[in-house]
Amino acid sequence: QVSCIEVVEAYVERIREVNPLINAVVKDRFEEALQEAQQVDKLLSEGPGDDYLEEKFPLLGVPITVKEAFSLHGMPNTSGLVNRRNVIATSDATVVSRLKQAGAIPLGVTNCSELCMWYESSNRVYGRTNNPYDLQRIVGGSSGGEGGVLAAACSVIGVGSDIGGSIRMPAFFNGVFGHKPTTGVVPNDGQFPNAHGVRTSFLCTGPMCRYAEDLEPVLRVMAGPGVSKLKLNEKVSLEKIKFHCMDHDGGSIFVSPVDKEILQAQRKVVEHIESDLGVQVQHVSIHKMKYSFQIWSAMMSSNDSNGQEAERFTDLLGDHGKPVWPLWELLKWLVGMSSHTFPAIALGLTEKLMKLNYSGNAKLVSMGKSLQEEMEALLGQDGVLLYPSHPTIAPKHHSPICMPFNFAYTAIFNVLGLPVTQCPLGLGSEGLPLGIQLVAAAYNDHLTLAVAQYLEKAFGGWVLPGKT
Repeated sequence: QVSCIEVVEAYVERIREVNPLINAVVKDRFEEALQEAQQVDKLLSEGPGDDYLEEKFPLLGVPITVKEAFSLHGMPNTSGLVNRRNVIATSDATVVSRLKQAGAIPLGVTNCSELCMWYESSNRVYGRTNNPYDLQRIVGGSSGGEGGVLAAACSVIGVGSDIGGSIRMPAFFNGVFGHKPTTGVVPNDGQFPNAHGVRTSFLCTGPMCRYAEDLEPVLRVMAGPGVSKLKLNEKVSLEKIKFHCMDHDGGSIFVSPVDKEILQAQRKVVEHIESDLGVQVQHVSIHKMKYSFQIWSAMMSSNDSNGQEAERFTDLLGDHGKPVWPLWELLKWLVGMSSHTFPAIALGLTEKLMKLNYSGNAKLVSMGKSLQEEMEALLGQDGVLLYPSHPTIAPKHHSPICMPFNFAYTAIFNVLGLPVTQCPLGLGSEGLPLGIQLVAAAYNDHLTLAVAQYLEKAFGGWVLPGKT
């Protein structure tokens, strides 16, 4: 009904309109995108047949945005690190290349937190990204630019990555869908920083979008040949899913209590599933979830099966130069002389402390392994767990520094290797997005994606900012 050039022009116009407020797109490629749109229209007019085109180019002419941490040819690839500010990608990350080959048109790259290791997207290269629902609030991190750009209707699909909730937190704070696939299916190549050692089992690349039905086709393209492991062709009968629900982590001392509105939204989901599908939602209490943050930290800093140590964050901050001394950087930061953000410096300091507690870490790693077994046994091949995406709705700027470990609600599922879909549930009393995590056993991504589509119909999914 519309030409590709009209679609791309509409999105370019939208970005120009709202990006000065939200600062989500940090570098655009509008000219190239419009040229690519013309080529798509030419291809359609020459008409090799719709069926052929749909099979060969399932995302033909669809405008997308890409987290700046991924290589997109000709675009910067700094990950918010000042000493990488002149780095321009000379190739495409594997997932970006697959999306382009499927016909998608990248409009530009979006902001992230420094080195993708914090849940507010702000850095010394591009500044801070603001939440489209309230500019005084965070978009989350590290794929925060993607969350903001999608929520503000500036893009159709976003490419995100997630090692502690970096897809799901921004999706939650910005009221969109985000999917962390089962570990090891979608390739992580071509992003900086990439995971090494034990962390290769925790980092996931996945899709973010406004509409639940878009997750699956994008995931298929991103996964490439590995997609067969994900059972996406299996038809899901919602009445046969065994639903489990957990309201909170059991009361960790490191993490905020879950907001009343988030709990209310979750209860509404349970009530709807029970009355509409005629199934019983099982309330569970998994004791080890209380130690989510400690388990994640210990597993992130553990050695891999070959005894290789995890890469140090202070080495990454130096980016192949000298490692950064966090204490020295903190002193520089206090007098406005550091080129790093405070959260990055703080992470460098806590990393050193983690290394000191070797025996405690070993206990936590084995607790993580037994939690994984417990989760897999609970969920089986037909189970879905409902769990909060975060203990609070989108916080105000800088406030994550006061509660730095709240990301534990998403992070625990990275070290457990489970697929998780963040699903929006409309807006709360302050006009800010609510949401829920849908968790399944490994390789059962098809279950969480099906439940996300079901809940989108029931609760309305994404809501345009400013529509309240």
